[in-house]
Amino acid sequence: MKKLKIYMMLIGFSIFTGATFNLAKYTVGYFSPSSAAAWRFGLAAAVMLTILVFTEGIKKNQLRRNAVSYVMLGIIGIFGFNALFFLGLKHTSPVNGALIMGLNPLLTTIFARIILKNSITKKQAVGIIFAFVGVLLVITHGSIETIRTLSISAGDLIVFAGNICWALYGVLGRRFIKDGTPLSTTTYTMVVGAVSLAAVSLFSSNHTSLPGIPIEAWGAIAFMALFTSVLGYLWWNQGIKEIGASKTSLFFNLVPVVTMLISIALGTPVTIFQIIGVVFVILGVLISSGVMRVAKSKPEKTAVV
Repeated sequence: MKKLKIYMMLIGFSIFTGATFNLAKYTVGYFSPSSAAAWRFGLAAAVMLTILVFTEGIKKNQLRRNAVSYVMLGIIGIFGFNALFFLGLKHTSPVNGALIMGLNPLLTTIFARIILKNSITKKQAVGIIFAFVGVLLVITHGSIETIRTLSISAGDLIVFAGNICWALYGVLGRRFIKDGTPLSTTTYTMVVGAVSLAAVSLFSSNHTSLPGIPIEAWGAIAFMALFTSVLGYLWWNQGIKEIGASKTSLFFNLVPVVTMLISIALGTPVTIFQIIGVVFVILGVLISSGVMRVAKSKPEKTAVV
């Protein structure tokens, strides 16, 4: 029952993040990448800090023990990931961005093997393969020509660097945070990231004219702050604590599926290959999480004469 709750949280994370790709692309049309990220996480950090104060409270010993780790994770996972994510989407499409982020479970599993010494199980490997094939089908509509003609731009490389930061955020948090709760870890790292993003935004030469920004853009910022950042990061860290970084990361493969469903709701037609891709992604998540078991070959019985 507890695992089911965690899986539902991670599905919620995938839904919010799936919407974020298009929202982020929309907001950088009005905000600079640094200011969009700064506003999003400034609001999110304020909300998280308020929740922490009125629930768990500020535990000085915990904060002192993990201070260096919080700063490191805040710079890598909040500042690094989001600065690179917004900057990358300024120079590439949401489709390319989603495809690159589809590599996250693979990157996380590799980092978990190197840093945490986690073994890579058969079901994890099979799940990653199924899910990644599904992501390719969803994004490319099953067209080999689409894959062949995908060009790697500077924006793609920037998003990939952000993907590395996100994978490291989960693995390093598992490795270095001592006696921290998902709420405290999310809050303190988010505060560090928000301050860093705000500092970069203030000293950036590309300032945003606030009076000219439409209410819809502010709404997109608010959605990403409250849902993707506050709830999303909180649920993600809870998942890492309960089921580990590798299993949690596989839920990132649901993100392109959500993006596709949103596109369908907006009137974009869906192809049979995309539907097959959705099935592959779901199978990959089910296999890797252990809900669906990979069949094991049984040794043949030798008849006794």
